[in-house]
Amino acid sequence: MYRDFHAQDRWSKKQVHCLYQALIVAVATRHADAVDIKFLVDGRPVWVALPLAAWVEYKNQTGKNITDPLAIAIAGHYLKTSLESGEGVGREMYSLTVPQTLQHLEALVNETPQPEVAAV
Repeated sequence: MYRDFHAQDRWSKKQVHCLYQALIVAVATRHADAVDIKFLVDGRPVWVALPLAAWVEYKNQTGKNITDPLAIAIAGHYLKTSLESGEGVGREMYSLTVPQTLQHLEALVNETPQPEVAAV
């Protein structure tokens, strides 16, 4: 859902194409306690950093894990929201806090259609 999507830039009103490219544990690359998720936004690299502490907090709250596909969706949801609201225009890197990460995870859960339960 957020691996290959379009968003409308708030200021230019231009449709931009966002394409997921990579997920890298930032401990190895930039000595940060984060997972860096790379998108190409109209061919320009843009990184969204999710703090590793969000994995722990989510597990403590729900007993569930943040999987790689879910992390990509969280980052994509944040990127789309950011572009459409006009925040951080032209930035190469966005770093989320734990509450921001969990907020975008919650928004994803709420926008994903839940399977219907058949009445017996």
